[in-house]
Amino acid sequence: MFREKIKVLDCTVRDGGLMNNHNFDTRFVRSVYQALSDAGIDYMEIGYKNSPRLFSPKEYGKWKFCADQDIAEVIRGIKSQTKISVMVDVDRVDVDDVVPKKDSPVDMIRVATYVKDVDKAIYLVNHFADKGYETTVNIMAISRALDNELTECLEQLEDESRAQIIYIVDSFGSLYQETTEFLIKKAKNILKSKEVGMHAHNNQQLAFSNTIEAVIHNANYVDGSIYGLGRAAGNCPTELILGFLKNPKYDIRPILDVISKEFVPLQKKIEWGYFIPYAITGILDEHPRTAIALRGSDKKENYREYYESLVGESED
Repeated sequence: MFREKIKVLDCTVRDGGLMNNHNFDTRFVRSVYQALSDAGIDYMEIGYKNSPRLFSPKEYGKWKFCADQDIAEVIRGIKSQTKISVMVDVDRVDVDDVVPKKDSPVDMIRVATYVKDVDKAIYLVNHFADKGYETTVNIMAISRALDNELTECLEQLEDESRAQIIYIVDSFGSLYQETTEFLIKKAKNILKSKEVGMHAHNNQQLAFSNTIEAVIHNANYVDGSIYGLGRAAGNCPTELILGFLKNPKYDIRPILDVISKEFVPLQKKIEWGYFIPYAITGILDEHPRTAIALRGSDKKENYREYYESLVGESED
């Protein structure tokens, strides 16, 4: 299904950083940027622009904060059309830390919010738009949003925000295709002046199919990550997106190269992908934080015990 308007944003380093406190070294991030550039990917999300006053630089790596000089070191000398994106969370960014676009290597700022905090998100996204950045609002945990509240949220974003793209975010990997269709159609119906995007997690191995479903219903921005690297079960794999889109501007070969050279060895150091505890949280529409903790414990394969801890006593 070739559609020229579709843009791919790769969030490997940003979402994957949630599994190692954003402690990727510059060499690794630079190799990802080179691969994405060679592959023709539209955007690379390099990390979060969180305030160092709220998060300790001793505990987190540099991609939790995305200082402009660190980004400049990654992209220096690489000829690329791939734009740089960073993400901010509502209540976790100091707007004074963000310089105008003309003074920064960053092209896009994405504001992550829950439905209840949409007013704060609109303030932030309009502030960043005023500074010259491309902007998005990413509606997190959308599977937990009440329909009437989501309607009001989308209407506010349409009427009051300068965001160019609004993302549907399946934070818990709990959506199925029917619900994805419903959400994308709902967003497209309300957001007359904005594009719609899809960010899917792979807890139930549905990230790719839900991304395809979003594209079918005219979402023109899709997120992926190389080899699926991302929080817990990870994201829709970038390489699968490229294979599906059939757009001649994309070249899958640099992605395959960097998987072989960087991501296969990385999987021996960081665990991500489909594991039963992440499937359980997806099925139950729960945040995967308890599953991540379980995978780091000596009970990581006690699947039934973990399931029953979430749903209650066994019926045996």
